[in-house]
Amino acid sequence: MTAEEAFRYLRRGAVEIVPEDAFREKLAGGQRLTVKLGADPTRPDLHLGHAVVLRKMRQFQELGHRVVLIIGDFTGMIGDPSGKSKTRPPLTLEETRANAESYVAQAGKILITEDEARFALRYNSEWLEPLSFKDVIFMASQLTVAQMLEREDFKTRYQQNVPIRLHEFLYPLAQAYDSVAIGADVEMGGTDQRFNLLVGREIQRAYGQPPQVAFLMPLLVGIDGREKMSKSLDNYVGVAEPPETMFKKLMRVPDAVLKEYFELLTDLEPGEVRAVLERGGPVGAHRVLARLLTGAYALPRIPARIDRDFYQALGYRLEAAGGDKTPAESRFPEATRAVAEAEARYDRVARGAIPERVPEVEVPKSALKEGRIWVARLFTLAGLTRSNAEAKRLIKDRGLRIDGEPVADPMLEVALDRPLVLQRGKDRFVRVRLTEGEPARP
Repeated sequence: MTAEEAFRYLRRGAVEIVPEDAFREKLAGGQRLTVKLGADPTRPDLHLGHAVVLRKMRQFQELGHRVVLIIGDFTGMIGDPSGKSKTRPPLTLEETRANAESYVAQAGKILITEDEARFALRYNSEWLEPLSFKDVIFMASQLTVAQMLEREDFKTRYQQNVPIRLHEFLYPLAQAYDSVAIGADVEMGGTDQRFNLLVGREIQRAYGQPPQVAFLMPLLVGIDGREKMSKSLDNYVGVAEPPETMFKKLMRVPDAVLKEYFELLTDLEPGEVRAVLERGGPVGAHRVLARLLTGAYALPRIPARIDRDFYQALGYRLEAAGGDKTPAESRFPEATRAVAEAEARYDRVARGAIPERVPEVEVPKSALKEGRIWVARLFTLAGLTRSNAEAKRLIKDRGLRIDGEPVADPMLEVALDRPLVLQRGKDRFVRVRLTEGEPARP
């Protein structure tokens, strides 16, 4: 690629590049860039929200640049306050290191990690732990309290009289020093990291380095369609989840954000995305998305491009509504097999079939009256509904089943003379059986 072609290729999908002219100049210079991503391993699992940034870094690697994944084992002990309405509990160094092992293994499904010319893994305790108090004062002198309070989360907490601990002001400074330590040309992050990345530019200047370019990617909305994808909100799709789990979750992506998922997680061209959404309708588009991503992440490393060619290599036609199967022989047998099995399982459940493995819940005899129990109470005891009232509403909407049959009568009394399989929606199952003891959650 020419420098301008590389710029357009990398610019696609980014929300903001600060400043764009400097990024163009760095690409035109022809040197190998050092592209940084800082990751505080507060949780051990990566999801598709993380994949948005990691896939962009993979593109830098494919153009010959070097990415540096910095595990914030030291900054993780501070806790990133980005977007937080209260102080985040700090982790121990041992906790961050344990989480980091899982993080790096999963990042390797996306990044090229075996080539030292294109990948480096660093822990920021290497350079942050040896800093003296004099060094910290020097960095702190580069920003004012007023600048810190320009950051949205700090400003909101200050206005609402919610405590801000002094150590939280040190987080962006510590992350910024990471850029100094490795001489970063580009730093990647989501839009919620804008303040931190710009502080990195200021601290690099203070140490006499050319300031890095801040490369900001969008935050992926979770499968609830409202909040950003997060494991704590249980609206995530993990990059290392079993294919059947990933397929099922992707089929639940709200119609309103399907286009965003295609744009951020696949390499289909804009015209192809429009065609999938228009020709296949929401159901067909969900199938295409679920097949593409389930197949890609079933592999030890996702393909360089998750696009038309990969989709056809799985044995499907992209043009047809829903991506009908073709007799084409797959070039990715492992991915093809994973998709076929996950889709078949999903369809069996969607048709009301009961899965082989169902969690069990014990219902005590004391919950029964004359050997029977009110059906709404049964579903609530089983943990499938939050209350009897919710169970009654779902029964009226034909949303609850017993042994595959819809429950029609909200006042039904159920005998538990044998184990029963309770079902909520398409994919939540519990097997209940009678016991002498207290109930146990699945």
